[in-house]
Amino acid sequence: MFSYVIKRAVATLPVMAMVAVVVFAMLRLTPGDPAAILAGDDASGAQLEAIRRSMGLDQPIMVQLYVWMKQLAQGDLGVSLLSGTPVLEMIGGRIGPTLSLAVLTILLTIVVAIPMGVVAARNPGGLLDRTVMTFSVLGFSIPTFVIGYLLIYAMALKLGWFPVQGYSSVDKGLWPFFQRLVLPTLALSGIYIALVARMTRSSVIDVMGEDFIRTARAKGAKETSVLLRHALRNAAVPIVTVIGIGVASLITGVVVTESVFNLPGLGRLVVEAVLARDYPVIQGLILLFSFTYVLINLAVDILYTVFDPRIRY
Repeated sequence: MFSYVIKRAVATLPVMAMVAVVVFAMLRLTPGDPAAILAGDDASGAQLEAIRRSMGLDQPIMVQLYVWMKQLAQGDLGVSLLSGTPVLEMIGGRIGPTLSLAVLTILLTIVVAIPMGVVAARNPGGLLDRTVMTFSVLGFSIPTFVIGYLLIYAMALKLGWFPVQGYSSVDKGLWPFFQRLVLPTLALSGIYIALVARMTRSSVIDVMGEDFIRTARAKGAKETSVLLRHALRNAAVPIVTVIGIGVASLITGVVVTESVFNLPGLGRLVVEAVLARDYPVIQGLILLFSFTYVLINLAVDILYTVFDPRIRY
């Protein structure tokens, strides 16, 4: 197992290098000039050239790529073209809200979705099953930003239970911290709860027809034990896969959710950097998201062997 983890970790290096090259090329090929954004509408041609020269944008593309890859090899993501702040420092200052929102969303999804799927699978076609399936359809159909605005209108503006927008760090108190993350978490977790609940239901129903389930029941095992100890454990591999995919897909949802609820996280930083054509910040964020995606896939592969000992690498 250890050797497998090492091999997979080493295999991520060429993947990340390819991602870096593709991102660099795509950003340079898209229209727009960060020097023009920084200089303003009234800047002269000479001023624009001077800004491009100071940013290194006057160099050939291959030279710019070489300089950036050399910085990456040294663990340096570069400096923002607009603020002059190191990209790593900008990411460090924004990662708190994003990480908090993502962790709470994952925890809520696991705690709510898996029991929902198991309950639905216990009596396929019953009232609870139809309720879960209806919720799943709604979760897939309603966009995250619509759910967010509905929650703001109902729970913040009408009932006054939670703040409309904003973020409060943990060091300012646990209640203000959770109070400002409840609505974003509910908005972001809707689609993932629907996805995981649906997959849990399908996987458990498939396993319930296996011989070992009939054997467990013949030995007098309680139905709860059959569902949790036998069916759910053996149905865990596809469920873990879907959870991993959902966690990786949080990147898109975080960008939208943070914009709706005005959270100063990485999602908002992505939007700001794209609008400003801040190449180093965009490149650094995409590399961070790509690396996170690779790590999640590695973690999912390792979890396969935990839930199903028959899987060996």
